[in-house]
Amino acid sequence: MQLPLPTIKAIEIYRKRFEPSAQMTEPYVMLGCNVCAAETDDEAWLLRSSALQSTLNLRRGQPGPLPPPVEDLESQISPHEKMMLDELKVASMVGSPETVQRELEAFIALTGADELIISAQIYDHNARCRSYKITADVAIPKAP
Repeated sequence: MQLPLPTIKAIEIYRKRFEPSAQMTEPYVMLGCNVCAAETDDEAWLLRSSALQSTLNLRRGQPGPLPPPVEDLESQISPHEKMMLDELKVASMVGSPETVQRELEAFIALTGADELIISAQIYDHNARCRSYKITADVAIPKAP
């Protein structure tokens, strides 16, 4: 996983130039990321296709409701659109609980984030709730 250089630089500049205040004594980095967690990597990528289609629709000037998932989205889009979607993978964790946990840990290690804002654009409400549950289970340390 590699973040764009401007993002890394922005975090570095923020930490370097941070000035303590009555509200904050140390820098605090809060970053947003997309998470689509399911029982398997394949299921998660199918669910993720809704968000990817929505992004493509916005870029095409055709905004609308979140579309249902589709099988094999990549075969239905141009190479240029695939490249654009690949850029979104930087702050996206998609997969099984094990995959999401590994990717979240890598993202936090790379950025030093103190807090993550998790977004899950998943068409099916129950699958979205399940994704948040899986994410919470793998991201929040268990009490002894």
